[in-house]
Amino acid sequence: MGDTLLTGGEWNVMRELWAESPLTLMQLVARLSETVGWAKSTTITTLRRMESKGLVAVEQTERGKSYRPLAAEQDAAASETRSFLDRVYQGSVGLMVSAMAERQELSDEELAALRRILCDAEEGRHA
Repeated sequence: MGDTLLTGGEWNVMRELWAESPLTLMQLVARLSETVGWAKSTTITTLRRMESKGLVAVEQTERGKSYRPLAAEQDAAASETRSFLDRVYQGSVGLMVSAMAERQELSDEELAALRRILCDAEEGRHA
């Protein structure tokens, strides 16, 4: 996938495929209709675009078209996170966390989790 960023609609499809794969076209139509209210045509159009972008693989089976993701969830999340940080916080995690802390948007649990993450990262560098 490289640094290809997913659109909002593509995230909807990929979440379904990361949860269970492969899925048939009709399974995706049903799930996306239920979760985000998409019509069949919207699902088909989105899948065609995703196939041309190399985000999903399609296979013709006896049950119809079957789809599987070609991008790993962690890779997509990392690309999205990097893009967000670059656009909003000039690439600085520190600026983002500082902005959230100043607005008291971090719960005690989130602060504890951040401390653990930072300690683990620091220990990993010195190992």
